[in-house]
Amino acid sequence: MKPQDLRNMTKDELNHKVLSLKEDLSKLLFQAKTGTIEKSSRIAYIKKDIARIKTILKEESYAK
Repeated sequence: MKPQDLRNMTKDELNHKVLSLKEDLSKLLFQAKTGTIEKSSRIAYIKKDIARIKTILKEESYAK
């Protein structure tokens, strides 16, 4: 997800997005442990998206 798209979202939408990404991440990590994961690179993408959203949330809190 692009940072500009994330900056256009509200704080509640971003928080909801983080929660859904964390759920996806936990499912993928479980699949990785059981050996049924198809694309293990997806884990890294989700972790980066979560970090990107948290960074934008932190920037917004400092801007106010």
